[in-house]
Amino acid sequence: MGYSSHDEYFRGAAPAVQPLLAAIQDRVESLLPAAERCISYNMPAFRGQRVFFYFAAFKRHIGIYPPVQADTALIQELAPYRGPKGNLSFPLTQPLPLELIGRVALALHREYNCD
Repeated sequence: MGYSSHDEYFRGAAPAVQPLLAAIQDRVESLLPAAERCISYNMPAFRGQRVFFYFAAFKRHIGIYPPVQADTALIQELAPYRGPKGNLSFPLTQPLPLELIGRVALALHREYNCD
């Protein structure tokens, strides 16, 4: 199934996860008001001059892509959530660290030269 909007994607997610997805969306939009919502790779995403932030719901976690590569201190802070390729996985059994996710969005926005 292909999604055409963030809202459509959210409606297809488990009811318990929908508010978490909306909270991530709200956080990114509050920090980067010029970022545009889009769907890329069938996931909700944000673009500046190019797509820089993707997020998706899975059975046991919320994933955020692509990996942060340039901010060494942030990468170290993200270590508990990083998978083998650096993508982030936030377990649904733990509170969602929205402040940290916001910093990830800002870092990716800088890395992908979206200003």
